[in-house]
Amino acid sequence: MKLYEGVFLVAICFHAYTQLVKGKPQPREGCSTRCGNVTIEYPFGTSSGCYYAKDPSFKLTCNEKKKQLLYRNLPVISISHSSELRVRVPPSYSCYNSRGNLSDWLYNNFTLGDFTLSTKNRLTAVGCNIHAFLSIYGTNSSSGCMSMCDSRPEANEECSGKGCCQSSVSRGDKSFEVQAKSFNNYTSVQSFNPCNYAFLVENGSFNFDALEDLKNLRNVTDFPVVLDWSIGQQTCEQVRNTNICGGNSTCFDSTRGVGYNCKCFEGFEGNPYLSYGCHDIDECTSIRHNCSDPNTCRNTRGSFYCKCQPGYRLNTNTMSCKRKDVGWTIIMLGTVIGFLAILLGISCIRQKTKHRKNTELRQKFFEKNGGGILIHRLSGAGPSNVDVKIFTEECMKEATNGYDESRILGQGGQGTVYKGILPDNSIVAIKKARLGENSQVEQFINEVLVLSQINHRNVVKLLGCCLETEIPLLVYEFITNGTLFDHLHGSMFDSSLTWEHRLRIAIEVAGTLAYLHSSASIPIIHRDVKTANILLDENLTAKVADFGASRLIPMDKEQLTTLVQGTLGYLDPEYYNTGLLNEKSDVYSFGVVLMELISGQKALCFERPHHSKHLVGHFVSSTKENRLHEIIDRKVMNEDNQWEIHEAAKIAGKCTRIMGEERPKMKEVAGELEALKVKATKHKFSDQYLEQDEHLLGVQIFSAQDIIKNVPILDNEAGR
Repeated sequence: MKLYEGVFLVAICFHAYTQLVKGKPQPREGCSTRCGNVTIEYPFGTSSGCYYAKDPSFKLTCNEKKKQLLYRNLPVISISHSSELRVRVPPSYSCYNSRGNLSDWLYNNFTLGDFTLSTKNRLTAVGCNIHAFLSIYGTNSSSGCMSMCDSRPEANEECSGKGCCQSSVSRGDKSFEVQAKSFNNYTSVQSFNPCNYAFLVENGSFNFDALEDLKNLRNVTDFPVVLDWSIGQQTCEQVRNTNICGGNSTCFDSTRGVGYNCKCFEGFEGNPYLSYGCHDIDECTSIRHNCSDPNTCRNTRGSFYCKCQPGYRLNTNTMSCKRKDVGWTIIMLGTVIGFLAILLGISCIRQKTKHRKNTELRQKFFEKNGGGILIHRLSGAGPSNVDVKIFTEECMKEATNGYDESRILGQGGQGTVYKGILPDNSIVAIKKARLGENSQVEQFINEVLVLSQINHRNVVKLLGCCLETEIPLLVYEFITNGTLFDHLHGSMFDSSLTWEHRLRIAIEVAGTLAYLHSSASIPIIHRDVKTANILLDENLTAKVADFGASRLIPMDKEQLTTLVQGTLGYLDPEYYNTGLLNEKSDVYSFGVVLMELISGQKALCFERPHHSKHLVGHFVSSTKENRLHEIIDRKVMNEDNQWEIHEAAKIAGKCTRIMGEERPKMKEVAGELEALKVKATKHKFSDQYLEQDEHLLGVQIFSAQDIIKNVPILDNEAGR
């Protein structure tokens, strides 16, 4: 009965083994494992069934007489599992007699089967005035180096071109020839260098000796050379589970670019090409562990650890065991935990206190900046105010990344403008406004209410505000194409504004100011009209912005006495002298903007001569002296638009008269510019297409007076 049980157990083990190695070729039993002093390991072998049968390159020959293992008649030095085969290769040479004639030579050529040359080799030449060549069969490519000398080099000369040279070898060459050729009269060096040599050699295996090698290198019969080998023609990804790698090993793609190789896992050793080739390394029985006391070493599968006796702990710096100090450890641990708990409690209390103070401060700022009044006004102002939003301070911080300097779009007298990104990813412009005395809170609230209701296509829309900060924040729609100042004076953009663009922009700005002065529910004076406060969108449509200096005009007043505020160059001289603000101040500033559009020059430039630093004075004097053509921007003037530009210049001159009562109203200015545009259009097409225009388009040509009369209608249509 016991005999039957033993046979049954053997059968089970054999069946398990065959299932494990099924599909993975293995060497048969009885294969030779040594030839001479070289160990033979699979996938290499010397007889049928002992080498990887799918590739005959793995078959080696054992010369029993010479006790020498051969690969294609090249003596094998060693076989590496990591895809390298080291062999010995003889040198090529050419020898010369005393008359300089070739007397003996040998050019070696090699065919390596499926194996290839490794880049760990060097092509080396020894001799004077020679070329060494490595020619690749089947291609026109070759590599080599040149060695020159007219006398014997110094004894300590390195292999760097004098008597000896080296060059690198490319990966993947299978069939090649090595040659050494002289290119000069050889009689001058024949006495100390009778022969020239060219050979392949493994890196670091040849040290040049000028005294010996130039004379007697033929005494060296061969040199070590490294060949690369791999399994098959496919990568690990392509062969997947059909690779021949055994247990406890892994497949990796060959460095020579073809096939794959196997290697043992970390902590294992053996032949990874055998089913059970890789076995665990017992680090504790070798010097591979770092435990200070070998008795504490414990081996694990693929690794090890150092185990201390009870009552001891492992010092990972010295890998030695130290007695545990339990009492002090508990005391220190308790102290640390108690200290951390106290710190955590203090931190929580401080955070709550800070949060409460911040909440109180935000509420204080909110009331100071008129938040209560604004909410009251919004709650009773009707459905038209549903778009007005009051933002929190936290929302504004997140939108501007903590008011980061990289988010600043611009800075001016009315505040700093930041680029903001709201939680819904919409982009806005956030301005830190500068508020005056507390008595102005009511006006600020009224301004927010009025601007939030303006839906004029040429006014930057106010989306909301934040009152929880010391300085109120205003949130506007984001305009992408910079300011009119940038386009005119090249701060950010190359000027591409034609006269048609400039006239249209002037009409849009004039119409907007006329709307604010006359058609808004409460008249608004902008008070800081300038090219830097006129934004342009992607279609070059004008958007009037920055109402930080604006003032609301009560219905029963035509002017206000205020602290003078504005920008030099654009500031109304009458307002500057009297402090009396009215809509004619905006008319003056617009006149300066119109002059900038015509001339392309800045309103105030200290680089110009003294008499022309101010554009208004320069413009007026040029007009009186009939020199207007000198200051008109040459980029826009041509034969077709000279009349239009001169007419626009006249309008600019009217707007900048010293006395405010002599200036036209913005409604009249807008009408004259519209009339100018219509007349210009009629003038351009009247000669050739007048009859066709009247018949096909039905265009009715209005007079300037007709358009001026219709400005209120145009304003209302452009408004809400």
